[in-house]
Amino acid sequence: MKIAFVGTYAPRRCGIGSFSQNLFESIRNLASSEASENLVIAINDPDNVYTYPQEVKFVIEQENHDSYLKAADFINNNGVDVCIVQHEFGIFGGQNGVFILSLLHNLSIPVITTFHTVLKKPSYNESMILKEIVRTAQKVVVMANKAVSMLQDVYDVPLEKIHMIPHGVPGIRYDKTEVRQQLGLEDKSVLLTFGFIGRNKGIETAISALSAVVKKYPNTVYIILGKTHPNVVKHAGEEYRLFLHRLVKKLNLEDHVIFLNQYASQDDLFKYLGASDIYLTPYLHEAQITSGTLSYAVGVGSAVISTPYWHAVELLAGGRGRLFNFNDNDELSNLLIDLLAHPEKLEAMRHHATEYGKGITWAKTGNEYYKLANYLVDNTPKLIIKKDPALDLNILPPLRFDHIERLTDSTGIFQHATYGIPNYNEGYCLDDNARALLMMLMAYKRTKSEKTIRCIAIYLGYINYAQNSDGSFRNFMGFNRIFLDEVSSEDAFGRAIWALGYAIAHSPIDAYYQIARQLFFNAMPQFEKLQSIRSIANTIIGLYYYLQDNPTDEGMIELIRKLAIRLHDAYQIHREEGWHWYESLLAYDNGLLPLAMFYAVEITADKRFEETAFESMAFLESHTLTKGHLSLIGNQNWYRQTDKPSTFSQQPIDAMAMVLLYLQAYNYCGETRYLNLLYTSFMWFLGENDLRISLYDFETHGCCDGLQPDGVNRNQGAESTIAYIISYLAVQYTFEKPYGKFIENGDRTNDIRKAVIS
Repeated sequence: MKIAFVGTYAPRRCGIGSFSQNLFESIRNLASSEASENLVIAINDPDNVYTYPQEVKFVIEQENHDSYLKAADFINNNGVDVCIVQHEFGIFGGQNGVFILSLLHNLSIPVITTFHTVLKKPSYNESMILKEIVRTAQKVVVMANKAVSMLQDVYDVPLEKIHMIPHGVPGIRYDKTEVRQQLGLEDKSVLLTFGFIGRNKGIETAISALSAVVKKYPNTVYIILGKTHPNVVKHAGEEYRLFLHRLVKKLNLEDHVIFLNQYASQDDLFKYLGASDIYLTPYLHEAQITSGTLSYAVGVGSAVISTPYWHAVELLAGGRGRLFNFNDNDELSNLLIDLLAHPEKLEAMRHHATEYGKGITWAKTGNEYYKLANYLVDNTPKLIIKKDPALDLNILPPLRFDHIERLTDSTGIFQHATYGIPNYNEGYCLDDNARALLMMLMAYKRTKSEKTIRCIAIYLGYINYAQNSDGSFRNFMGFNRIFLDEVSSEDAFGRAIWALGYAIAHSPIDAYYQIARQLFFNAMPQFEKLQSIRSIANTIIGLYYYLQDNPTDEGMIELIRKLAIRLHDAYQIHREEGWHWYESLLAYDNGLLPLAMFYAVEITADKRFEETAFESMAFLESHTLTKGHLSLIGNQNWYRQTDKPSTFSQQPIDAMAMVLLYLQAYNYCGETRYLNLLYTSFMWFLGENDLRISLYDFETHGCCDGLQPDGVNRNQGAESTIAYIISYLAVQYTFEKPYGKFIENGDRTNDIRKAVIS
């Protein structure tokens, strides 16, 4: 059995790095012949380079997303049977360590993930990421029973997926008398705290408690062993350590507090543990589910006093230690004085800790991991078949308009949001009110809701107010209801025409139909003046829907033909071997262009348009759907013909265009392959994307604004949420009678009927 270990790794100085190395070595010692092939994938923090031992075969650069994908390929291609991942939010790149999801989703072998942190009150991102890690892993490991219950209660993890394996402890022991002589502590009562220093460690509580202790036991010393945590140094320098030094001086404890500002080797660490009388962890908060330092102290049989954080409450039960309240230096003083006055109490604590420690050696912990890995190898297919969620109607959240209502007032829909609330500073725009009109008209067809009728009036009213006397439109309006421009972009014009054409075909009441028709015809003189290919494409779609209500209007049919020829001509100008597109770059709203050609061929039956539609759609597919999920062209730099595609920033409006493109392709030819591509494209919103995290916010019922290089843009503007809902409605139509057949358990047969929006 060949195992890949993923995590930070020595000589990187962090607790998980030591844990990873100890776990690797313990399994290597268990099965030396097999384990010789085991390998480590180490995580490098920014701006640091390490000389790793030979077992490290691949290095992930923490903030480089591509290196996570390459690591997955490396693991898959090197005969690895199972992967063990150490997880802590801060060691992986992207927002809250989101990049680890890309690695996990691309592995084709079983995964065991160890959670070093389990948060009781996670942020939205933290919760989503942890749940997705659980979904991709076959087993998850925690190091405390409290963590087991938290995973169940907070994250809905099934109990059968969770294993509790205690933190391992090295088998290093030193004779107390010898090490005290070596360290010059023969006649001292020694208190010890070790590990990275930071404000959450509460060391000031222990120092304050020491004043009363040394009055009664003047030979007492308190050793603080460890460097300041690198993240603390980066953001606050040595401010906390200097604060502790000043406190020591203020309390006249210079002869009783020893600061050892060093990263201790494992041997030195156990020497100090062996020399100490009492080990202290005076942490300030309960929310620590795993403490490696506490495990070490209990494991070697130290007498431990601690505040009641989660791991301490569990580990020090059964007489293995004593607890005092957070920030209570008086209680700690009394406890220390009592224990120093009664050595038999200290000895009893050491005895209970020593007995417990016999069961948490690294040899035993490593054996538990090894057995779990063996079980997965024996009981999991070599290739992990991940269920394609794109085929399961049951994964769709309910259709909700909460966020749309939040963004809409009596004037229109606000174009931007700050997280989940409207950003009034940015006002309104024609683009989003046109999209919102289209969305609500589609929603009315499905829900017949009075709310949608009210919203249709608002968005239609904005478009009416925005139209100029020559039929063009203004776009941006401030919160004060004053327009900020005279004429909109051609793209915004085209989106308004699409929405108005759809309103002519599908208005729920005649009054809306009449105003939509009036606005549409007012704008018609502008149609043939358009130059932007996306505006032309939007206008073709608007004309298509107009013709659903007026199928014999030869003038409009001819106008569609003229506009489609211009789109086709642009395609022919730029088309060459290996580049089948309408311009020299793949930019934004790409699916819109072949979508318009499908609409045009349906009206005109022109085979040139059909060939262009299918060929350009295939080209777009070859650049966005080769990874098993939708990987959109990013708006960061787009994809220029002579350059590489931009991975980020990916926008919801582009995913919507792909959903509508594949729906229309299926409508046109009936091939179920396009339905599958439609579902795959929609699942981009729900986490089947390059970062493997949902853009749909299950709390606000809005959609985040895009995939950024470091994670999700949590702002939830109108464009993004509208794009999600329109895509959602398109998917719903494919499942509903008479459009499609509802299939249980996520299976879809070949007898799905033709799905249409019109």
